Amino acid sequence: MTARADEDVKVRRIQPGDDAAMERIIRDCLIEFGANRSGCAWDDDLSRFSALYSAPDTAYWVAERGGRVIAGVGIGGGARHPVCGRVCELQKMYCVPEARGTGVAQRLLDTALDFAFRRYDCVYLETFANMLAARRFYARNGFCEIGESLLSTGHSACDVKMARKKGAVAQPHRSNGSSI
Repeated sequence: MTARADEDVKVRRIQPGDDAAMERIIRDCLIEFGANRSGCAWDDDLSRFSALYSAPDTAYWVAERGGRVIAGVGIGGGARHPVCGRVCELQKMYCVPEARGTGVAQRLLDTALDFAFRRYDCVYLETFANMLAARRFYARNGFCEIGESLLSTGHSACDVKMARKKGAVAQPHRSNGSSI
């Protein structure tokens, strides 16, 4: 795609009619990266995001182009961490292949981080080592790889954990397992 993401993409909260489209996008991406297995995000909840993300301090957004949902991201409720304070999770950020590299993911992430940092002190995420482009994207946006889980997510197969504290700025990618 050559069009700039901000010219023809609408970012909005998920609605019940978007659930099936987001489920398909996520399942296709999980298959693409070999993450369609136990311990990953492959679960029955993928079909009901509009209901799951209606709880306080949670939200899910979709990016829509020409009436078609092409990407999404969520902020899941969190917990207190003794070092980090209130922690939430960046969840289920996926784009259709043709939306990657167009700025759509950046718009979604900016929306999610704005929401998160009005409520939480730290944003945590889990991903996979083979999702290199995603890891570089998160690093450019101030996330650092960390050696420990900050939340109990149930995604035991995710082998990369990353976090960003409120006020952090973009920094070089670090993969040494350092703490935040």
